[in-house]
Amino acid sequence: MRKDILWTLREQLLTRTPIDSIPEGVWKRTGALNTWGTNAIEGNTLSRADVERILLEQKSVGNRPLSDVMETIQHASAFARLLERRAAPIRLATVLELHEEVFRGIQTDAGQWRRVNVRIGGMKHAPPRMEKVMPMMSTWEEEYNRRDMFGEDPFALGARSHFDFESIHPFSDGNGRVGRLLLNLHFLKHGWPPVHILPPDRARYLRCLVRGHDGDLSDLEGFLVVAMARSLLDLLDQVGTREDEL
Repeated sequence: MRKDILWTLREQLLTRTPIDSIPEGVWKRTGALNTWGTNAIEGNTLSRADVERILLEQKSVGNRPLSDVMETIQHASAFARLLERRAAPIRLATVLELHEEVFRGIQTDAGQWRRVNVRIGGMKHAPPRMEKVMPMMSTWEEEYNRRDMFGEDPFALGARSHFDFESIHPFSDGNGRVGRLLLNLHFLKHGWPPVHILPPDRARYLRCLVRGHDGDLSDLEGFLVVAMARSLLDLLDQVGTREDEL
């Protein structure tokens, strides 16, 4: 997809509502979709209907693992707060706070860098040893903010920073969900809405990350462009036109 089409869609959205003024109901539905998708591709058993029942209707669901319900509620809360975070720089403290918000009461090391060596299921790439996590994350922070300061294209920078984060795998668990929250915080900071990576996207998303280990991030960047187009079209459909509001 050509990026000029993407910019046109974005301008159409911004003429209807600034990103930080998206109607509350639309933002809640957006958060529910994002939460369902990011958790589902990591094995959370709640269906989209379950997630919407919990988050949009404030009702309970039966016969579901408590941890899956907690992940849903806490991820949605962290997602909702991304708009508040967009004015501040992305720092290591941001990363730790997001992990703690999502996994508080679920993981004993929520909000802490991993102290174990890990493998990524289905990938040949081995993340760095635990003692290298902190220095590599410091480099990640510096590199992201350097590229951001020099005005790198938001999709190229998003792909690079997301790939590098997932390659470091700084937590014992929850790297994907925190990485995608950071990716969406990055987009919000640059005036773009969040993207949603849903179960049908999972295989392509993982292939793009694998391709990155061959030194090619063009597939991941292209994937993010398509995901953004989908998000923009969804939001345009939900917010309607100015005439609809009269």
